[in-house]
This record gives sequence, structure tokens and C-alpha cells, in this order.
Amino acid sequence: MTRWIFHVDMDEFIAAVEVLRRPELRDVPVIVGGDGDPTKRGVVSTASYAAREFGVRSGMPLRTALKRCPDGVFLAVDADHYLEASARVMDTLRSFPAVVQVLGWDEAFMAVETEQPETLAREVQHAVLERTDLWCSIGIGDSKHRAKLASAFAKPRGAFRLTREEWPAVMGPRPVDALWGIGKKTAAKLQAMGIATVDELAGTDEEVLASRFGPNTGPWIRRLGTGEDDGEVTAEPYVPRGQSREHTFQTNLTDANEVAREVDRITRELVADLPEGRLVAHVTVKVRFAPFFTSTHGVGLGEPTIDADRVVEGARTALAKFDLDRPVRLLGVRAGFSTP
Repeated sequence: MTRWIFHVDMDEFIAAVEVLRRPELRDVPVIVGGDGDPTKRGVVSTASYAAREFGVRSGMPLRTALKRCPDGVFLAVDADHYLEASARVMDTLRSFPAVVQVLGWDEAFMAVETEQPETLAREVQHAVLERTDLWCSIGIGDSKHRAKLASAFAKPRGAFRLTREEWPAVMGPRPVDALWGIGKKTAAKLQAMGIATVDELAGTDEEVLASRFGPNTGPWIRRLGTGEDDGEVTAEPYVPRGQSREHTFQTNLTDANEVAREVDRITRELVADLPEGRLVAHVTVKVRFAPFFTSTHGVGLGEPTIDADRVVEGARTALAKFDLDRPVRLLGVRAGFSTP
């Protein structure tokens, strides 16, 4: 039996879950984000395919989504409801003879052994639909990287195979930021080196990349260009490296003392909500200035702690690194955990 990796990606997951309890919204542009009021500050958590036809995308400000889709239905985020639906999906995946690695509410890897991967993928897809009334798309690959990329080609409601054999034709001509793990900043650096496509990245000497990105990151970036990776699918639960809390203000903060008070408040709320037994080793403060410029600063706490006063002190130290000369629209605090 041949070993395959599936990347199961739910189609318009949050919007689809909302439609299940509001069937009248089927085929209607549905946009989920914030408290459901698009006149307030907030971002889109997800948009149905009907809403995406208007150019609405995840991460977009709700006000922008309203301008692009004024007739859309805006709904508040209901995390508990989505978590419950996600659990049903993942339980369905575990009913197959596979190792299942959950990546989030709406996606997971499956390590399977079969001689007919497309047939098995369709069986998984139909089982999820039968048990949850939700559709998924499945990428089929011989590495996690290729399976992850393949699921995008499978959208919506399909299955797509991407292996070492198909890689050059499918991915070779594409820009480097089409790869899983390469964002705009890294793509710009590669572009400056004359590396624009996946084929060009795959053909670049590792030493050249190591000299630009470092001895570990450089070779890793080059391997992304070939689609290879040595990552194993594991059923071990994901252990987060940190936890964050942030708040978007409907009215900009212009007083530095008020900003400091809000950072204190957010930090204490964050500490109160941390998992039992996890110690904080590093604190990062995030500030989004008006209109939409974001910056972060962090500090180490020395000895890891769960003491709220010490974490607040660290957040204040990080905040002191900012020049608060512009209005503030969002504040966030991240607690980085010590190694268990």
C-alpha cells in the first residue's frame, strides 16, 4: 500500500455552519466578523462564496466589506458553535484508518495508505457531508506541503492530486508566494535576488539562499521550491507557544495614559485566561495606529511566571518602546510560553 497525505480543508466553514442554522441564507452573501455590525471597526472572519464574488475576503475590515457587498448578511462570530461543528468533522476523519493531525477549526492532515487515493478522498468527503452537512475539499500529496497546496486547487468540493511528478507543471511557473510558508516580505527579498518563480527557487543553490536568509532558513526556503518536506503527520495535540488578546477601539485612543491603562487591562484579562500550568516567558505588545499601520515590541521576563503583576510590568516595558505620537485604533498583548 502506498502512503499518502490528505489535506482536508472545509469549504467556507464558518459561513457554511451559519447557513446550517439559517437555511434561508443559502446562496446569499454571508459575512461573519466582529459582533455582526459592519459599521463598527472589526475584520471579516470568513465570507461565503457568494460574498467572495463581490471581492470580500477574510481579514478585510468590515466597513470595506460593507462597501463591496452592501446587500450582504453580516453575522457575529459564534466561536463555541464553530468549535462544536469542527469537533464533529474531526471525529468523522478519525473514523477512517488514518493518522489525523488537526490544524484548526476547519482543516486537518490525514496520513493514509491506499492504492486509490482519489477514491478514498471522495469517501472521506462524502462521510463528512453525510455526518455534518458540510462540504470539504481534499488535497492529495506525497508530502504535507504538496497536500496543503493541492487542497486550494480542489476548491470547492473537489479532490486534487499534487505529487513530485505533477509539481513542475503545476507549480513551476507560479510566483514564489504561491508556496505555503512564503509571504510577501520573503517573496520581495527573493525577487530582489532575481528569483520570481517556483522553478527559479527550486534551481537556486542552497548556499546562495543561506547567505541571504541564514544557514537553516535558506535551505528550507529552497526545499519549499521543490515541494519536499520531512514533516510527519502526528495525532499529538498541538501545543500552542503562546496566547494573545487584542481589542479594536471604535474611537481612536489619543492619550498615552489611556493607552497604558488599556494595555494593563488587556494583559490582566489575558493572564486570567491562560491555560493552567503554562508560564509566561515573553510579552509582546501590538499597536495598530490610525489609519492602519501596525507595529510590535516585546521583552523577555527573565524567570517564567504566571504572576499577573510581573506580566503587566513586562507589557509596560514593551509599550515604552513605542512612540505614541499617532492615534491608536487597536492594542494587543501576546504571552509567549516557556518550554514545557
